[in-house]
Amino acid sequence: MKKRNKPVIPGFGLSMGITISILSLVVLIPLASLVVYTAKLSFKDIIETITRARVLASFYTSFVCAFAAAVINGIMGTILAWVLVKYDFPGKRLMDGMIELPFALPTAVAGITLSKMYAEDGMIGRYFAHFGIKISYTRIGLLIALVFIGIPFIVRAVQPVLEKMDDQYEEAAYMLGATPTRTFFKVILPELRPALLTGFGLAFARGIGEYGSVIYISGNSAKEHTQMISYVIMQKLNYIDYKSATAIPPVRSVLPFRAVPTASHPIPSRERTSILNCSPSPTAVGCLLFCLPALFCGQSSN
Repeated sequence: MKKRNKPVIPGFGLSMGITISILSLVVLIPLASLVVYTAKLSFKDIIETITRARVLASFYTSFVCAFAAAVINGIMGTILAWVLVKYDFPGKRLMDGMIELPFALPTAVAGITLSKMYAEDGMIGRYFAHFGIKISYTRIGLLIALVFIGIPFIVRAVQPVLEKMDDQYEEAAYMLGATPTRTFFKVILPELRPALLTGFGLAFARGIGEYGSVIYISGNSAKEHTQMISYVIMQKLNYIDYKSATAIPPVRSVLPFRAVPTASHPIPSRERTSILNCSPSPTAVGCLLFCLPALFCGQSSN
């Protein structure tokens, strides 16, 4: 019988017990209470609650805006992380610290500031108003708020990977005749994909559950389709309708993580026999082309 190796650091039982206790207090017990309240509704009542026109409209707005914002953050965040890692310039440390601003700033303050800035008479919104473009209290404003609160997730996920990436892969690609664009998509992007998917998933999930920053800039209009699902839940809580309020979050929480891959469950990658013999997947481009028109179709129809 093979003898088990004694762990170098003892105390697995104690540490596991503490971990389970903390996990139970912070995650499992609140989730259990959510299930208990939801269980008071029949299956028919749950389906009726989550399929009401207003709830479905808020689901649509939340998912489309959150997904579009996550795609934009994926592009902008990767570029920003690249600039912070690859280049030296005055104010670099200040810019690097400002990435944390959406985390440090209260979301309500961010929402009020953005709504004032992008209003028709605001600092930025007045220039768009000349062209008949309204930002505050529309889905465009929702998108801007979600981009603001989600971009740190992408930057902080991609930045460490870029810092540890060896430049010899890029040099090898150049020596084999690859263009800078081809080198990025065939050599650099595959290495960034797990971190990028993790940041994308976090930004997407944060966008769906966001309340403070979007409550002021969206206008919360059912007619303009600017109500987020978090606002609908808060309204039900204000009306003391706890059962209906607890029936919505499970759907909101499960769907994003079933649809979005992360670093722990990444998209399977093919073995690369040559850095010059692979073709880029059009998935991201297709999702962006689908979501951005869907984002504004509700406004144009009104």
